[in-house]
Amino acid sequence: MQRQNHFLSLNDFSDEDIKVLIKDAMMFKKDRSLNRDFLTGKTVGLIFKKPSTRTRVSFEVAVNQMNGNTVNLSPQELQLSRGEPIKDTARTLSKYLEALVIRTFEQTEIEEYAKYSTIPIINALTDEYHPCQILADMLTIIEYKSVIKGLKIAYFGDSNNVSNTLMIGLPKLGANLFIGCPKGYEPEDKITAYSRKAAMESGGSIIVTNDPEEAARFADVLYTDVWVSMGQDSVIKELNNFLPYQINSELVSIAKPDVIVMHCMPAHRGEEITDEVIEGENSVVFDQAENRLYAQKAILNYLLS
Repeated sequence: MQRQNHFLSLNDFSDEDIKVLIKDAMMFKKDRSLNRDFLTGKTVGLIFKKPSTRTRVSFEVAVNQMNGNTVNLSPQELQLSRGEPIKDTARTLSKYLEALVIRTFEQTEIEEYAKYSTIPIINALTDEYHPCQILADMLTIIEYKSVIKGLKIAYFGDSNNVSNTLMIGLPKLGANLFIGCPKGYEPEDKITAYSRKAAMESGGSIIVTNDPEEAARFADVLYTDVWVSMGQDSVIKELNNFLPYQINSELVSIAKPDVIVMHCMPAHRGEEITDEVIEGENSVVFDQAENRLYAQKAILNYLLS
């Protein structure tokens, strides 16, 4: 197992790496006092260019519960806003901080920070990937289903950072992942190719379909995300094309009786998921949100231990 210096994408992590992170997250959930002095005297920086509830709060609480400190670095208040190059900011912040958590638009920006930083860089979301979220999602699935290998997991909606990262992470653990989406909104070829290669190696599978019923039938997990992602509000989508992919009671009824319904949140109730389902007995969305805390602790432990 080759240890990674940063947490930029699940592309960089093997199935064994991911299993270790999930195991550690489970330990942190079982005992919130675990490693309570791990970050004593250490400071983690947060640069958030996009709004955040779960990611930001869970990272701040995680650091606090490990006896560390966070410093919020508003991009508008940094010299970045006056044209300072990322490479200069990255090297400067490396002198003060133990790690830097960044939520931004371009994946290349995160990668440039990692290139010039001497401290771990953590991807708290880009337009391309959302690895912190999917690590918590995998923890949630294992909590409810005991395993991931062999499960049928169906994601509904267009290709975005969440679906991209599900496609990278879940096949490594042997899941049978179905992507249900309208024509013209399929995942990028490079993501699909990577996912299928990982699935072949693990015994899982990846199927992209325009038939929502095919994706949902006998599924163990139903997952969705908003149809218009943050920072992409100007992108015009024919939302009527997505209505057949809404997770509603009809779609839930053709999955397995013990199916769990997931959403990374925030949810647009009445669009990609109905209020009835998100408040229903199959929904695990708030356990999923809680698990962000333990996933963040596992990531910090992995990178800083």
